[in-house]
Amino acid sequence: MLYLILKLLHVFAVILFLGNIITGLFWKAHTDRTRDPRMIAHTIEGIIRSDRWFTLPGTFAIILAGVAAAIVGRLPLLGTGWILWSIVLFGLSGLAFSFQVAPLQRKLAALARAGMERGELNWASYHALSRRWELWGLFATLTPLAAVVLMVLKPALPAF
Repeated sequence: MLYLILKLLHVFAVILFLGNIITGLFWKAHTDRTRDPRMIAHTIEGIIRSDRWFTLPGTFAIILAGVAAAIVGRLPLLGTGWILWSIVLFGLSGLAFSFQVAPLQRKLAALARAGMERGELNWASYHALSRRWELWGLFATLTPLAAVVLMVLKPALPAF
């Protein structure tokens, strides 16, 4: 029963994590179409806040519940291919978020705030940063989605 509870917590954390990331991508794209620096700054700051409140706690819950479930279920983390490669994909997502997505979000928010002060957004600079954010954000979203596929399908993959 403990294994099933941990697995359920793991799945809930994944839903929270991916749901927050995907809705953030949606709302940023929706707001960017306005080209209104006030709305854009508000949205990006909301995305940053929601990452702090949902994505990061979701990350810790995914790791803790997932590792605990594997231990309770006697599944070797590095010896079970679908777990190992899911961890690798999740780690790559975390690296992309930490070193690309989060810093770009802060730069985009600063650019939007500067646009609010000037009364006009430097759209060329914003759009260039935004494209990089979208590409890294897509990578940071697709990698954990691929991990979900591995976790559900449990294919026979090489492990240590």
